Amino acid sequence: MAERWATFGIDLHLDPSGPGLRRGLTDALREAVRGGRLAPGTRLPSSRSLAADLGIARNTVADAYADLIAEGWLTARQGSGTRVAERAVPARPAAPTPRRTPGALPYSLMPGIPDLASFPRAAWLRATRRALAAAPHDAFGYGDPRGRPELREALAGYLSRVRGVRADPEHIVVCSGFAHGLQLLSGVLRARGARTLAVESYGLDVHWDLVHRAGLATVPLARDALGTRADDPGDADAVLLNPAHQFPLGGALRPERRAAVVEWARRTGGLILEDDYDGEFRYDRQPVGALQDLDPGRVVHLGTASKALAPGLRLGWMVVPPWLLPDVVDHGGGMTVGVVDQLALAEFLASGAYDRQVRAARLRYRRRDALVRALADGAPHVRVTGIAAGLHAVLELPPGTEQSVQRSATWQGLLVKGLGHFRHPGVTDPVGDALVVGYATPPDHAWTGTLDALLRALP
Repeated sequence: MAERWATFGIDLHLDPSGPGLRRGLTDALREAVRGGRLAPGTRLPSSRSLAADLGIARNTVADAYADLIAEGWLTARQGSGTRVAERAVPARPAAPTPRRTPGALPYSLMPGIPDLASFPRAAWLRATRRALAAAPHDAFGYGDPRGRPELREALAGYLSRVRGVRADPEHIVVCSGFAHGLQLLSGVLRARGARTLAVESYGLDVHWDLVHRAGLATVPLARDALGTRADDPGDADAVLLNPAHQFPLGGALRPERRAAVVEWARRTGGLILEDDYDGEFRYDRQPVGALQDLDPGRVVHLGTASKALAPGLRLGWMVVPPWLLPDVVDHGGGMTVGVVDQLALAEFLASGAYDRQVRAARLRYRRRDALVRALADGAPHVRVTGIAAGLHAVLELPPGTEQSVQRSATWQGLLVKGLGHFRHPGVTDPVGDALVVGYATPPDHAWTGTLDALLRALP
């Protein structure tokens, strides 16, 4: 209905819309009182006057007044007309100030996020149906705190075949992602008397925060032109590494440093936590085997389905040394991943669907080549590193420009992170300015626009 205005002592906009004029007018007047536009004691125009102003029948206004008087919103006395009742009207809560969240930007090159549109819905649904049909009745009980035996069996075979992990199903613990696994291990280490976890100089602050909340301190490992100096963790009780593809700088831990950190663990009784980040995604190099294969007694191998499938599944695993397994199980307090999802992943692995998904994802993420070509044409002064594997690249920037480039990206509608965001607070010799670009994140329909926004933001 068209907007109408009535003037009766104060300017008041009424829109008596709805299933009927009487109901619409009643609602509009009630809202004016509730919202404070008609203060208590305000005298309303006569039914004749308001009807004329609104162009409706006088009986409609009289009936609306009568309804609101009966409800207690209005009062009517002989000689004083109809007024807004003297009552405490609760104030409406103030509308929250709109905030521009990162997700509001139309383009994103956030690292660590796969293309969520590529989740294999149909294949996952088929796997779930087959798994449910074959599941024994006891699968839906409390079960083994390490996880379903079907999944642990499937994971043992897959990790051995693809990542070179020496994995006995009895020593695999299913968890709800890497962060959950790290949280459990940090708690176990602290309970065993550990105080310090050595970490790489660049990584994720959410992981460091989990470690700190468990009561452990984190100290950054030294770094040189060849990468992380994992051979000398100092007085640390354990080490957290991304040996297959370091996040965010890229690159694999060099063979001699892999051997050296394992020797450190053997010599000191230390523990190595191997985050197999992006281990399945490689393009221009031979696969790098898991560090755990060098010494399964001193290395915990952690992996997830987050990049190959989707982080929202909350499916991860740990391959735990036998001597540490009882503590991890006791500290975990029972399964944290739903049985149906565990059975579905077991079926997905056993049927070969997981392998097919990884191969398809590798082909899809060769869009990295388009990124490199676009930068070579549109920003030839920007050097791209860390692209032999994984789902992200590092774009080296001129000194002192990282913050300004991020601001420029925001103006272009592009969400992207600078390298400084991933630097451990204890680092005293930071790497130069750079952007960490997650080329897996944009859906196909937004890929061209995302590249254009990135090129406009670069100096």
